[in-house]
Amino acid sequence: MMDRQSYSTDLTDAQWALVEAHFPGVNRPDGRNGRPREHSYREILNGILYITRAGCAWHLMPHDLPPWLTCYHYFNLWSRNGKWKQIYDALCQADRVRVEREPTPSAAVLDSQSVKTTEKGGAVLRTTSVMTGIKRSKDASVTSS
Repeated sequence: MMDRQSYSTDLTDAQWALVEAHFPGVNRPDGRNGRPREHSYREILNGILYITRAGCAWHLMPHDLPPWLTCYHYFNLWSRNGKWKQIYDALCQADRVRVEREPTPSAAVLDSQSVKTTEKGGAVLRTTSVMTGIKRSKDASVTSS
């Protein structure tokens, strides 16, 4: 990690240890590892977490974090390739193991309060002398007829 002021949104060492395995280093057997990274995955993730917590525009990121375009690029890439879901699922499983439960839930329960229905009711077919077959809501305003 670079020498910079820490933000409350930065990952702690313990938090980074949980997600670090999802950001592997490049170690090819032939030694050709490509261009060296300017910014670590941890710093890029810290930049993304700063934006999600602050709720500001990408280009308003502090200058001691990686460039906003770099963070935005990785945020988009990880959204498209499923990296965020992969991390989320791994963290959920780790939390379930921590509280001594099975890593994945075995069942789900739905009750009638969980299922949303329409509040107004369905549309009612009304006819007028001018037009026939107009569908109007039961709760349509009297002034609009």
